[in-house]
Amino acid sequence: MAGEMSETALSKQDLREVTAFAAACAEVVLEVFESDQPDDLRPRDAISAAWEFARGGERGKVLRDRAWAALKAAKSADTAAAREAARAAMSAAGAAYLHPLAKATQVKHILGAGAHAARAAELVAGDDPSVGVEHLERALRRATPVVVDVLKRFPTAPSGGGRVGELIRMLDADLRSLAVAG
Repeated sequence: MAGEMSETALSKQDLREVTAFAAACAEVVLEVFESDQPDDLRPRDAISAAWEFARGGERGKVLRDRAWAALKAAKSADTAAAREAARAAMSAAGAAYLHPLAKATQVKHILGAGAHAARAAELVAGDDPSVGVEHLERALRRATPVVVDVLKRFPTAPSGGGRVGELIRMLDADLRSLAVAG
């Protein structure tokens, strides 16, 4: 394959590490969704499925279905912050489906949960961008050398996407600036 359609090698362990990173990012804002929709377990189930895969489970229909269910939960939430928290959960489960195509759009599979979580936190804090930056700093500390290495196999995050896209690009730049041990 040529140019933008080239492939990058991704092991199952790479996918597990990326998914664990995404689940850890999403988990911190789960209560934002649950305070808005206390009887809706779909985002919690998506994060649980992500952790199950990250800890050795298989990538299958249940994981994919829970990601889609979390996205549907986002659409039913009453507040923008709760919608972003549910999207973080969806992104956590979806991280397991990072494709080996070396395309910038794949970066969203790696960093989407962190960016949606940061946006949820911003909205809870009255749309305060400094709160989002603080969340990105915590996400940066959660990233293992494997996550950074996987990210660096892909082009930088694409433009667009509103504030969440901006948060993805900020996290992308910060993670790429880290030296990978090994």
